[in-house]
Amino acid sequence: MASISLKKKRNLLRAGRQPSSFLGQWGMFFRQFVKHPGMIGSVIPSSRTLVDSMLEGVDWQRTRLFVEFGPGVGTFTRPILDRLHPDATLLAIDLNLDFVAYLEAEIADPRLRVVHGSAADVRRFIKEAGYAQADYILSGIPFSTLPEGVGEVICAETRSVLRTGGAFMVYQYSAYMRRLLAPLFDEIRERVEWRNIPPCRMFTAMKAEILAQAA
Repeated sequence: MASISLKKKRNLLRAGRQPSSFLGQWGMFFRQFVKHPGMIGSVIPSSRTLVDSMLEGVDWQRTRLFVEFGPGVGTFTRPILDRLHPDATLLAIDLNLDFVAYLEAEIADPRLRVVHGSAADVRRFIKEAGYAQADYILSGIPFSTLPEGVGEVICAETRSVLRTGGAFMVYQYSAYMRRLLAPLFDEIRERVEWRNIPPCRMFTAMKAEILAQAA
């Protein structure tokens, strides 16, 4: 049933497709926030300043699989593709069918693979994409509003599919994420991007070699 619904959404988007614009993306984002406030962390998309701050530490030359949880209208997706190696893949996972259809209609890049589903199933989605591990995983999912236990599962699955030396990068509007990352990652960097509206916390959790050997 989900595939039929998604196909209809794709066709509708393509039939009435107009050139992308910031206002168009914002409108789509706002409508989805009203419909699903618990699934979206902010009423407006992230700023370009936050995007650049989150992505500045990525080793793009070495990256072959980049995973994004909750891509929404592509605020991070497009800048990731701008930086991504020609032979790499961006796997974008979203529970919202409208966002999945929107991205597939708006971004024609063979390196982008958009899937409808939960970040908790990242291991399966990575395998289906033809990979064993991810180099980086980025998430804007509002973990503090997830059902009990779901955030822990997503973080554990994320760590399991990261390569040694890889990183789980998370942007949030609260400090809640720290308690989920601390038991799984031995190196966690935290910063605040004050220039974003609202100010946003940025977490980078590294999968160090010593932790991989101990697991």
